[in-house]
Amino acid sequence: MVSTPESTPCLAIVGPTASGKSALAVELAARIDGEIISCDSIQLYRGFDVGSAKPSPEVRSRVAHHLLDVVECDASFDAQRYVELADRALANIRSRRRTAILCGGTGLYLRAFRYGLVALPEPPPGLREALHREERESPGILYRRLTERDPESAQTIEPNNTVYVVRALEIMTVTGRKASEVRREHGFRAPRHNLQVLALEWPRAELRARIRSRVNAMIDAGLLEEVRGLLAMGVSSECRAMRSVGYRQAVEVLQGRRPPDTLAEAIERSTWTYARRQRTWLRRERDVHRIAVDGQSSIDTLPRVLEILAAKTSK
Repeated sequence: MVSTPESTPCLAIVGPTASGKSALAVELAARIDGEIISCDSIQLYRGFDVGSAKPSPEVRSRVAHHLLDVVECDASFDAQRYVELADRALANIRSRRRTAILCGGTGLYLRAFRYGLVALPEPPPGLREALHREERESPGILYRRLTERDPESAQTIEPNNTVYVVRALEIMTVTGRKASEVRREHGFRAPRHNLQVLALEWPRAELRARIRSRVNAMIDAGLLEEVRGLLAMGVSSECRAMRSVGYRQAVEVLQGRRPPDTLAEAIERSTWTYARRQRTWLRRERDVHRIAVDGQSSIDTLPRVLEILAAKTSK
């Protein structure tokens, strides 16, 4: 059978935050003539660089990256929009006979790209705005409501990820059923793309240590200065990106609601909670090559990754 751009497999390098996905993806792309499609819900936003660990200009000049800096911080963005942009990037990469490598830790985006989304009626007009207003008036109320009504969905969502929490509550409103039940019925069984997924897995203690090191490096690189500049430009502290891990704690420091000397510990704790959720999500994904990292760097797994790809190609 003759290979066509549409039938060419694409790859995904996934794993919890701080697992070294980006470093491995860059080395792999350089080796196999690939380009990277970001699968990170914060790297999409312009200006959110340090706290999202966005690839540096030097790295981006070495390997082409897609879906970085594609939206303003106040723009609405959801999984459907991500799929549209990722599909467009994939077609662009394939048109040049190169290999696409999806890279990131946003599980919902990965699953939506791979299997599509549940088709649902539009929510009632004004529902989304009303839910967001409730959250602004009483922070945490929506996640508590979701935990009471659909604990299975709540377990897979970071408490401060208002976009995902609101979407789950919308699904419950338009269907009268739990979002977890609706999504389970969809099943995510029929892949939209020929996607080979490779997940990096670190021992628990080593991943926690990597998170600690990454947080300290992020602060040293100017996280507070970045957030101060964004706020000075009029970026709302309540926007989606600013409420993400790292940015949220930095805002608290700059607004005098958190002592500066507790910043690193607070970010590390929240990042570890998020990483555990990512690990839980990935354990539920099917057809994933799980790659144990037992060296000092994710790049050490490159020979194993190439072996897996070669074995797939030879079949």
